[in-house]
Amino acid sequence: MTGEGSEKDRTGLDYEALSRRYAEERTKRLRPDAVRQYQALEGEFAGFDADPNASQNFRRDPVEREADVLVIGGGYGGLLTAAQLRKRGVDGIVMVEKGSDFGGTWYWNRYPGVRCDVESYIYVPLLEETGFVPSERYAKGAEIQQQCRLIAEKFDLYRGALFQTIAQRLTWSDADRRWLATTDRGDRISARFVVAATGLYSSPKLPGIPGIEAFEGPSFHTSRWDYDFTGGSADGDLAGLHDKTVGIIGTGSTGIQCVPPVARSAKHLYLFQRTPASVDVRGNRPTDVEWFRSQQPGWQHERMLNFTQWTSGLPQAVDMVADSMTDLFREKSLAAGVEMSPEERERAEIAKMERVRQRVDAIVKDRQTAEALKPYFHYFCKRPGFSDNYLQVFNRSNVTLVDTAGKGVEEVTPKGLVVAGREYDLDCIIYATGFDFMTSFTRESGLSIEGRGGRSLEEKWSNGAHTLYGMQTRDFPNFFVLSIVQAGTSINYLHTADAQSRYMAELIDHCLRNELATVEPTQEAEDEWVEQCVALSADRLAFFEKCTPSYFNFEGARPRAFELNSPYGGGPLAYFGALEEEIHRRFAGSLEFGG
Repeated sequence: MTGEGSEKDRTGLDYEALSRRYAEERTKRLRPDAVRQYQALEGEFAGFDADPNASQNFRRDPVEREADVLVIGGGYGGLLTAAQLRKRGVDGIVMVEKGSDFGGTWYWNRYPGVRCDVESYIYVPLLEETGFVPSERYAKGAEIQQQCRLIAEKFDLYRGALFQTIAQRLTWSDADRRWLATTDRGDRISARFVVAATGLYSSPKLPGIPGIEAFEGPSFHTSRWDYDFTGGSADGDLAGLHDKTVGIIGTGSTGIQCVPPVARSAKHLYLFQRTPASVDVRGNRPTDVEWFRSQQPGWQHERMLNFTQWTSGLPQAVDMVADSMTDLFREKSLAAGVEMSPEERERAEIAKMERVRQRVDAIVKDRQTAEALKPYFHYFCKRPGFSDNYLQVFNRSNVTLVDTAGKGVEEVTPKGLVVAGREYDLDCIIYATGFDFMTSFTRESGLSIEGRGGRSLEEKWSNGAHTLYGMQTRDFPNFFVLSIVQAGTSINYLHTADAQSRYMAELIDHCLRNELATVEPTQEAEDEWVEQCVALSADRLAFFEKCTPSYFNFEGARPRAFELNSPYGGGPLAYFGALEEEIHRRFAGSLEFGG
């Protein structure tokens, strides 16, 4: 790449120097405790997990229910699966949800500035079915939750739903061919099928900073935003912060969104940064309602597919979404339908990150701050961020970036936070530190699951998941998981959830209509899928080995189960194709049915 006519000559980029810089930045952020540096909102931090959106005095008597399908989780996965089942005429559905309403991530995340970072026309589900029109290209969180409620109303999912309820234990009975589920409210639900749609981002995490429990002022996780203290709403105007000095820890997608409204309201904001985010143009704008209503039936799925094709390195004749993600691979020299080579993808990603860094220079006036905000890692090492007002915040006199040079905050004191030996006095600490991600399904879901013969799922998956298509596992009949582990995932999660929900609904409906009591993978099919996942994960694992620490690579430490707890290495398009082929073949060969 350094010879005459090379990419370096045309772009001015020194790939070898950038590669060294990427490696140096990665090394600065490696920690021996890796994912153990975080802690759950439990024990002495249980108060952090209180639901600020629900009645804390809610009480009800335990119930006993019979169900064809028990759906655990009322977010996208649960809603889509239940809606697809309703479309096929399945009536006996019981939904259990921890929150006081449907929405999942969009129920819990109500922090100021929250909105989707994938275009709402392809991210907000079932727009055609409900007729809902997002007001903006990137819809606010409240609108997305509104659409979740509309879906539940349209498909009659409120009937029999159990809110403010946590499913705790699932036990399979071979004699009854049913699952018995018990909850924290003493409920007993007997179900033929169980769908665990507990979400990708369902277990908030806090940094394990020494003294975190010692701070004397208000502190909270962004998914449990305390508007009683800050005032205002998700639209901003946080009047309670006008005379407050606020510290925010975290510069991921959430931090990018909540920092601007806090900066506009707070007396002073200190943003504590371990790793700078990749922040590109969002380009938000109001929805052209006339355009939206002119779309032909099937348009949302067509647009979703086009986006996934582009972001998977498969350019198309038309870019329907044309945003800051699809432009990564939008090169006129590439033929439509011809997949990019790994070298072409890498060059495109490096060039993209250089444009992101140039944008920092173009916006942030203080040179030292601008340099600290520049990300030096490959584009897909972390989830890309987008904002039209985040970088501008650092030109405000009441905002200070505290760059920790990759080390993070050293200590929490009764009065604030310590970095490099300096204590920052604060009135409030906000943790924008995200959620557990692909670590352990049983830990993240909070479910204890016993399958055939009393075998626990935690035991079976102790060294990593073993599934068919990431959704079913041998010796756990009639049990389904919505996850991206061993499943193909698009940057647009709706595409993955949509494909999985259709597959599960088809399979469950097939069993109900044909009076098939059980279904589970054959051992051969499960083994073959796991082997395929491991074989196809080599390139992805090699890529993440070079990445700066993040939840994508278990904070830079490769655990024993990394290969097994990763997404399907063949990519989302191949995965969706495999599910469609299985449905078309009517589940021949890979599944074992019991009468």
